[in-house]
Amino acid sequence: MGNISIILGDITKATTDAIVNAANSTMLGGGGVDGAIHQAAGSQLVEHCRKIPVVKGVRCPVGEARITPAGQLHARWVIHAVGPRYDIDPQPQLLLEQAYRNSLILAQDNGCQSVALPAISCGVYRFPHNEAARIALSVCAQSRWADIDIVFYLFSEDMVGTWKAVHESINTIHGVDR
Repeated sequence: MGNISIILGDITKATTDAIVNAANSTMLGGGGVDGAIHQAAGSQLVEHCRKIPVVKGVRCPVGEARITPAGQLHARWVIHAVGPRYDIDPQPQLLLEQAYRNSLILAQDNGCQSVALPAISCGVYRFPHNEAARIALSVCAQSRWADIDIVFYLFSEDMVGTWKAVHESINTIHGVDR
């Protein structure tokens, strides 16, 4: 199952090749993880985001991801992934899966050997944490990402506990003994 770590921490301090941002479709900053990443990266990040083409008011549709240089962060790249709003967007499980998969595809395509990931859609987008963890960890456990070190940076002890329990259950299902 690849190299997956789950920690309580500030994703803006990650020293990975890429940091995944739980972005909104405008990619110009917002609250939660998105706001923290934009603040830590400085004004350069917004400048890079503004270069992404806008189609019908959207730089990055739900379920998709875009990559920009990381500004003042320790990473080389920020991968902006737009997760679904659980009670609003149709097929939120599929869209969340796509957001994680598209983020890892961009990381791989840009030579990243390490990626920091947040719990996409688990804040104001109200995705149930256990379900989000199952989706995210199932995507990240796929053998196609085995060459990427994946670190989930989570914002509370409860989240870390939930994600570690789900990770352990996935390992048990796949017969992985770590």
